Amino acid sequence: MNHFTYKPSGVCSRMIDIDVENDTIIKVTFTGGCSGNTQGVAALIAGMNIDEAISRLDGIHCGPRSTSCPDQLSRALKAYKAEQA
Repeated sequence: MNHFTYKPSGVCSRMIDIDVENDTIIKVTFTGGCSGNTQGVAALIAGMNIDEAISRLDGIHCGPRSTSCPDQLSRALKAYKAEQA
């Protein structure tokens, strides 16, 4: 299993920790942010393929912000993939 830590920007969460095995997301933990929302997103994508999660989360906005915790998670997953290449 691979562990990846990402520092998001433009959102309330301060850190995203991701565990991945064979391109499948095993676990996601947000530090900070709206607890119910981040826990919900993390629960929904557990067991999901990385590319599927990216396609579902990429570009989601939070109110007037041009990003969101789900969008930052998609960016974290893209960064993880780039690091693995």
